[in-house]
Amino acid sequence: MLATEIQAPAKIREVPAGTAPEIVKRIIDEDGGVIIKGLFKAQVERFNADMDPIVSTWAAGYEGPEWMKEFAGKKTKRITQLIRRSKTFREEMLDHEIMLSYVDTLMLETSDAYWMNAAQIIEIQPGEKQQFLHRDLENYPVFRNLGPAGPEVMCNCLVALSEYTEEMGATRIIPGSHAWPDFNDRERIDSTPTIPAVMEKGDAILYSGKMVHGGGANVSDRPRRALALAFCPGWLVPEEAYPFAVPLEMARTLSKRGQQLTGFRSMHNQKLGGGTLWSLDYVELAKVLELDD
Repeated sequence: MLATEIQAPAKIREVPAGTAPEIVKRIIDEDGGVIIKGLFKAQVERFNADMDPIVSTWAAGYEGPEWMKEFAGKKTKRITQLIRRSKTFREEMLDHEIMLSYVDTLMLETSDAYWMNAAQIIEIQPGEKQQFLHRDLENYPVFRNLGPAGPEVMCNCLVALSEYTEEMGATRIIPGSHAWPDFNDRERIDSTPTIPAVMEKGDAILYSGKMVHGGGANVSDRPRRALALAFCPGWLVPEEAYPFAVPLEMARTLSKRGQQLTGFRSMHNQKLGGGTLWSLDYVELAKVLELDD
């Protein structure tokens, strides 16, 4: 191990929801991720109630290239468009103040605002194998070559919506892998032991897009359900095209922060001396859409 690398912890550190953002950021900088106890404890049952009828009839698997079928999981359900499908998510989880105070510390280093890159339920069914280990920043592969010195281009808040045990397929992570010098070193990823992010319902693990992780194998007889909330800077294209999925009248009911996260407001880059993005005729998108009238 190089002297500049961080010694990986043997256990994922935990802090209670409401812990100061600078403490959460320090742990993520040191370990790659941290479990936030009880972050969505107040919402989890109502959110599950909103989504249960949809999840119960949703088909497992993914239609697309074979490599993506393997990555997404042939026995895994993935449900998106949560803003439209869940009142609880739309009104209480999208712009959750405590969660976003933590995401701010990661995303606002290079951008004045950021997107919710994706929001999806991931339910791993019994018999699913372990997911291919990866870094979320690989959505934007050019940043892989920059290694740990590159900007933070993704972070993920993964919320336990069910029991989240190792046997049920708890997310497996490699703490410290966000600081490895070579993000293209596949041999090191495959040869390094992972540890499970065991959580209680309503807990969340917040982690850098630079940290290696993947869904665990579900060797139990129960499905493991999680909510994955990913974020990226305002100068990158997000995974989900929310303005095409969220009706404008529904977007008008969102908070200003919620509108920003989902692409109904322009992005600015004053922090690093950049320009305005996502506008029409150089007019702020919110003004074009008359969101502030």
